[in-house]
Amino acid sequence: MISIPRGTKDVLPSESHKWQQAEALAREICALYNAREIRTPAFEHTELFLRSIGDDTDVVGKEMYTFTDKGGRSVTLKPEGTAPVARSYVENSLESETLPLKMFYFSPVFRYERPAAGRLREHHQFGVEFYGGDAPEYDFEVISLAYDFLIKFGITSLSLNINSIGCPNCRKAYNEALRSFGEAHKAELCETCHTRLKTNPLRIIDCKVPSCKSVVANAPSILDYICDDCAAHMERLKTLLTAAKIPFKVDSGIVRGLDYYTKTVFEFVTDALGAQGTVCGGGRYDNLVESVGGKHTPCVGFGMGIERLILLKEALNSPFKPEKRIKVMAVSQSPEFADDCTMLVRALRSGGISADCDSTGRSLKAQFKFADKQGAEYAAVIGESEKANGTVTVKRLSDGHSESCAVNAIVEFFASR
Repeated sequence: MISIPRGTKDVLPSESHKWQQAEALAREICALYNAREIRTPAFEHTELFLRSIGDDTDVVGKEMYTFTDKGGRSVTLKPEGTAPVARSYVENSLESETLPLKMFYFSPVFRYERPAAGRLREHHQFGVEFYGGDAPEYDFEVISLAYDFLIKFGITSLSLNINSIGCPNCRKAYNEALRSFGEAHKAELCETCHTRLKTNPLRIIDCKVPSCKSVVANAPSILDYICDDCAAHMERLKTLLTAAKIPFKVDSGIVRGLDYYTKTVFEFVTDALGAQGTVCGGGRYDNLVESVGGKHTPCVGFGMGIERLILLKEALNSPFKPEKRIKVMAVSQSPEFADDCTMLVRALRSGGISADCDSTGRSLKAQFKFADKQGAEYAAVIGESEKANGTVTVKRLSDGHSESCAVNAIVEFFASR
């Protein structure tokens, strides 16, 4: 037997309706916000992620699935969805559309990391990207969209944390302060953080090593270093969230391990799956488009893992809608009426009614059992008398109620039920 690769997961027919409900709600919410779908390839040239994410990040250094194709080109299975959207925006000249341009996507993403609950080497993201708006109102819109989706999906055990990581100008002073702090506590930091102090001190804030987390708990706060413009941006966002009654708290420990983030960063977190984990993460990245060769374009967005959402909804005992199964199972009283059932099913399907029938020669009793297992609402029975009269006996399987219907009126009969 060939088994599934570690860190991947099959979505079985009995589970797929949960995914469909999550995606359908996401599409519904995005439509309310005038966001349209974009789809990008599962792999990109490796250079895209080196330039946008940063070649000294954990994502690039440790987690990417990178390989050389038969043409000698280095390609990478996408580890996140934001950079590919930026590449598409530039390559397809989407700046020529009326801005702001609001987009969303569903995408597989690939990261080589230790599998855990809701964290797989291949997982799937729902993401939103708003391009062309630099006002804090767009940060608010993106956070509001995520909040509306999560609440309507039944994820109520949530906390929203926000922060500002400033702009490249004010971050210089903070990086120097953080570098000085880190050097003074270097003996307590891991080897990876020693490198981060040289390349990007901000990343020591996000280190998951317990000893490092203890050290950075006393590190300088970036909020003490942001410039007036970044501070005003943050204050306006807080005002909008408060007015919209979206509860939040400021957490100066939120940073991002990706190079393209600026100003606002945010997370929706929960402890419903055990240790506190992030359900949705996002923020502003005004320098991303430039990093992949485009013109300066302010952007803000988020990503959330669908597998984790489904696990969380189940952990909170928030029920999914029952899976929709077929409406009608055609049942033949004996094999000689099997073709009549096949044609009846075809007529029903042509009329937009979901229907099926047995094609394996099951007995009458076994066909009814099959109908129950398939979740059919009705059985449409054809036997000798029905054939002679041009009718079908319709049996409601929930209570056994039966009535007769003309074959040529069967579509209208079920369309009204």
